[in-house]
Amino acid sequence: MRPTTTRITLLAAVTLAALPAKAQIRNAPSPRALEFAAYIFAASNVCGYRIGSDQFEALLAKQNVQIGDVQPRGPFGNRVQTMFTLMSNQMAQNRDQACLAVAGEYGPEGTVAKNVLLPAGQDPAAPAKPAEPAKPQ
Repeated sequence: MRPTTTRITLLAAVTLAALPAKAQIRNAPSPRALEFAAYIFAASNVCGYRIGSDQFEALLAKQNVQIGDVQPRGPFGNRVQTMFTLMSNQMAQNRDQACLAVAGEYGPEGTVAKNVLLPAGQDPAAPAKPAEPAKPQ
């Protein structure tokens, strides 16, 4: 083989070896989608909310992400886990305000999306109950 042929063969081999890596990067979820998943998981962990699976999966689907991608054993689970840990620690420092804020965004009456996070005892299929007003005594 001539040196030019060897270089071309080597260049072709390197290019072919790099193709799967490029495909994986191109198909990676957006950082925003991973942050969203970590935020919902952290809120569930710190505040004791249950995740409304259908609503959560629908919001992930809008961002071209499947639930399996962001779960701990998924291809992006480690990245989500890192963000989850940081967010959980931050939320835990000011738990009451953090839980009120996240419930206002993603709870039964959420301003961003409804029923992504549900109170701990609520069945995800049941409609959300409005809070009862305080009764004077």
